[in-house]
Amino acid sequence: MDLRIFSYLPNPRIWKATITARLCGITIDVRGTEPQDLSEWLWDFDAHPIDEGERPGIAAFARQSRMGFGVKQLYKTDSFLVANPFGTVPTAFSPDGSIGIFESNSIMRAVARLGAAACPLYGEDAYSASRIDGFLDASLVFSRDAQIYLLALLAGNVNKDIYESADAALHTYLGGLDRALSPSRSCLVGNSLSIADICVVSELALFLQERSHEDTLRDLGLEPITGHVINEHYPLITNHFRTLCQHEAFAPDVLPYLKKFAIKT
Repeated sequence: MDLRIFSYLPNPRIWKATITARLCGITIDVRGTEPQDLSEWLWDFDAHPIDEGERPGIAAFARQSRMGFGVKQLYKTDSFLVANPFGTVPTAFSPDGSIGIFESNSIMRAVARLGAAACPLYGEDAYSASRIDGFLDASLVFSRDAQIYLLALLAGNVNKDIYESADAALHTYLGGLDRALSPSRSCLVGNSLSIADICVVSELALFLQERSHEDTLRDLGLEPITGHVINEHYPLITNHFRTLCQHEAFAPDVLPYLKKFAIKT
């Protein structure tokens, strides 16, 4: 094991690491469960379902949940909060658990660095690596509005303001990505696949969750943001997304997820 990741599952954001690992030949141990069941797990380097006999000993690790999981209490060890001071998932660990890595883009970067000799996915020099970082940072800006929108859809309290913010964020994001691939570039940075492409596929796949809430949107008189207009306005990035979904390093993660939400690629 080169890296361990603890997360809710499925989580398209950890695909950034798993796809990179397949391309680089890095071994990752992924632990986790569905979001609603994370309250029954001990959050730790050795994350695992809580056994009833453990409960008296872990009472001190009970923490108030603040967002995202729909539960009031989670069990996070002190060492977990040292590894990730923000207390979030996904969290990754070095093989001995001594170093924690948080935020999905940083976890992906760690995997790319570990496998750089086998496959240089993080650029071949400082300039290309920094350009890749630009796409990762732009993805973080997009993901903030995307997450607010998706969580509101899940909770059934989406409103027009949240919808319009997410709509604007997606169009801004796709517009930049489409220009980056113009006029006929095969990848976002340089002439070969990079972690910029991997990050973008993961973030766009996550946003496609909105398709499972079409009834909620329809009740509000709204159409899915990811409708046919996206393909018409941003053909280069949508084609790039579809192509990479079928790639042997992407498909094991992406295709079952899209099939779950009845999304065609």
